[in-house]
Amino acid sequence: MIEWSETDLMIRDALREFIAKEIRPHTDALESGELPPYDIIRKLFAAFGIDVMAAQAVKSLLGKKSSGSGQKLGGQEGMALIAVSELAGVSLGIVASMGVSIGLTAATILARGTQEQKERWLPGLATFEKIGAWAITEPDSGSDAFGGMKTHVRRDGDDYVLNGQKTFITNGPYADTIVVYAKLDDGSPARDRQVLTFVLDKGMPGLTQGKPFKKMGMNSSPTGELFFDDVRLGQDRLLGSGGEASARESFSYERMGVAALALGIINECHRLSVEYAKSRKLWGQEIGRFQLVQLKLAKMEIARINVRNMVFQTIERLRAGKLPTLAEASAMKLYSSEAATEVAMEAVQLFGGNGYMAEYRVEQLARDAKSLMIYAGSNEIQVTHIAKALLKD
Repeated sequence: MIEWSETDLMIRDALREFIAKEIRPHTDALESGELPPYDIIRKLFAAFGIDVMAAQAVKSLLGKKSSGSGQKLGGQEGMALIAVSELAGVSLGIVASMGVSIGLTAATILARGTQEQKERWLPGLATFEKIGAWAITEPDSGSDAFGGMKTHVRRDGDDYVLNGQKTFITNGPYADTIVVYAKLDDGSPARDRQVLTFVLDKGMPGLTQGKPFKKMGMNSSPTGELFFDDVRLGQDRLLGSGGEASARESFSYERMGVAALALGIINECHRLSVEYAKSRKLWGQEIGRFQLVQLKLAKMEIARINVRNMVFQTIERLRAGKLPTLAEASAMKLYSSEAATEVAMEAVQLFGGNGYMAEYRVEQLARDAKSLMIYAGSNEIQVTHIAKALLKD
């Protein structure tokens, strides 16, 4: 794949019309947290028939009564990545909330749930009637997600009792359905304990969903803490085995997706910067005539081409049924997030004092871009994954 197809471009243009009408006018309210993103996402699903297609896909999958291995809710990789990219350039948080609810929460239940569990939770999540959260990160673990995990469950008859805390959980404050990773307290050394995965519902006794954090960027996506105080969980809430392996596969998908998010930010910074360079005048001429400004624009274009090619390659691999390794996904995440942050900061610099003002939007894009260097695992941990793969015997 070397360019978007005519169909892709039609989808892109339709998305841009929706964004111009339904998202851009509400950017300030989204950024302040006054307006949670969920009704806009539902409106997006309805406008493009995504809710109907998702409902049909879930019905078809559930009708097969299979184990869930290899099943997917989507299949329209190009359309999905176009949507992710276009939305990210205007409201990165909307993409994060949507992606975590469907790409992580629903996908984990689909991959590891029983037939009954899928029938119970997937229909609401796939259509975005229900909001999903995927809870693995903890205050003291960070990148050491499994080894440092303290949230735990103990057996109590046929049930489990959950205690602990999760933090930086996308959709956490408003989630209806929550996938939680916890260690089984079986008396073995803490770092060696088995990781189990459960599905929780909003309002369960002992579950507390904290208020949204105030953040530097990605403000249109509510992020918060979850607290578990003797939450009783039946066997019907325990997902299948392979908690760590499943989570690592989710990490690969999430990190691949960062390239599309980065492309959206780069595209928007590039567009705004070119427009500004043509219209802003100093010393009697457009600033785009100055070589230092041209250098900034040229570097933005190089980054745009490189990251776009990463996205194209991702689409081709997914269509071929090939998931990049964790190391490959980490390399994509590392490069694209750094490129987006550099482009966004250069856009702020190109705009000068105006770039530091929220009115011109490159200020928001710079804050959002920086979050990509931390989101889905800090860039430092990506280096570790890449190097380990290279040095593996």
